[in-house]
Amino acid sequence: METELSRLQITRETMTEVLADGPGPAAPVPDGESAVVPLAELVPVLLAAEASGDATVTSEAYRRILVVFAQAPGPLRCMDVCVGVGLGTAANHVEGMRSKLKRLVERGILLEAESGLFALASRAGAR
Repeated sequence: METELSRLQITRETMTEVLADGPGPAAPVPDGESAVVPLAELVPVLLAAEASGDATVTSEAYRRILVVFAQAPGPLRCMDVCVGVGLGTAANHVEGMRSKLKRLVERGILLEAESGLFALASRAGAR
């Protein structure tokens, strides 16, 4: 029980950070209210990852990626995500990002509807 409470506290702190920081300057949001609604989609994703002990998805790098997807109006390509998290668009950055996105697809967090085009699975299920 104590372990579960500790994990829940960590998850709450993580969500506070995600909601406060956002992805960085490359992903502007029109106003504060519209930023909170899409980011709320990440709460169940991060809670499920944390509950399953998936340290990869709950890491800072992956949280930033998920924030970019939550704020995006639609599916994104690897290069778009690189820009959104503040990386360069050199081949090594894009390929590294592609492997991260594929990991998120394997975990059911993202979908790859078309080759190289990724979107949050929670949004696809809601449609």
